[in-house]
Amino acid sequence: MKKSGVMGWPVAHSLSPALHGYWLKLHGVDGSYERMEVPPDNLGTALHALAAKGFAGCNLTIPHKETALPLMESLDPAAKRVGAVNTVVVGPDGSLAGYNTDGYGFIESLRAGIPGWNAASGPALVLGAGGAARAILDALIQDGSLEIRLANRHRARAEELADIFGNKIKVLEWEKRTTGLSGTGLLVNATSLGMEKNPPLELTLDALPPDAAVCDIVYAPLETPLLRAAKARGLRTVDGLGMLLHQARPAFQLWFGVLPEVTPELRRAVLDARDARAAP
Repeated sequence: MKKSGVMGWPVAHSLSPALHGYWLKLHGVDGSYERMEVPPDNLGTALHALAAKGFAGCNLTIPHKETALPLMESLDPAAKRVGAVNTVVVGPDGSLAGYNTDGYGFIESLRAGIPGWNAASGPALVLGAGGAARAILDALIQDGSLEIRLANRHRARAEELADIFGNKIKVLEWEKRTTGLSGTGLLVNATSLGMEKNPPLELTLDALPPDAAVCDIVYAPLETPLLRAAKARGLRTVDGLGMLLHQARPAFQLWFGVLPEVTPELRRAVLDARDARAAP
């Protein structure tokens, strides 16, 4: 049996076991996917123990994505550019290879949700400057985006990302984020605003062009206030679940040798798992 899993602190909230478990069963793979609660000061020990425990690899989630970087023997180009690892593959010799599939997941989710979408068709406005935003900025640039407007509640963090990703990034003051909507082809909320138990993202969408797309990486709730407002204006929308599902596809292939598909049935199974976990 091939084993994989997800390391985080905490990790009980992760939906990854539900989606990988679905694919394991669907494709008849003799494998497992486990939650592994690993405190930050034990990450190196836990990663180097994977080979002895028979693991093909694992996913990494908060707070391990960046701190795992120097623990890898090799890194794929995306992990190097983003400065974070979300997928680890254990080699036959026990070596650790780090990958970042978050950007892939973001772009594939957009393409699935908005057929014909093209990153080069117009400027993007990205809100947020955390780990998800880093992967999204890299993915947009790699996919041909020519201008990305970036606004974050703490401008210094946005400036840091502009230094990393170059002159295609145009930093805006958070208070002036609404002005960045003019002429924007894609709006991305990469903050936690709008997530359950968090304040909503305060943003009026009137300045967005009628052919713009709006993406929110939050998936709890699946329809955030931002997406609801975008739909009310007739704009194309993409929810955050797609990014989670699509980023898992290359990881599954690396561990188990099968590139799975994202289907309506998979979405339903993962949402059912989320709802069952939330039930009293």
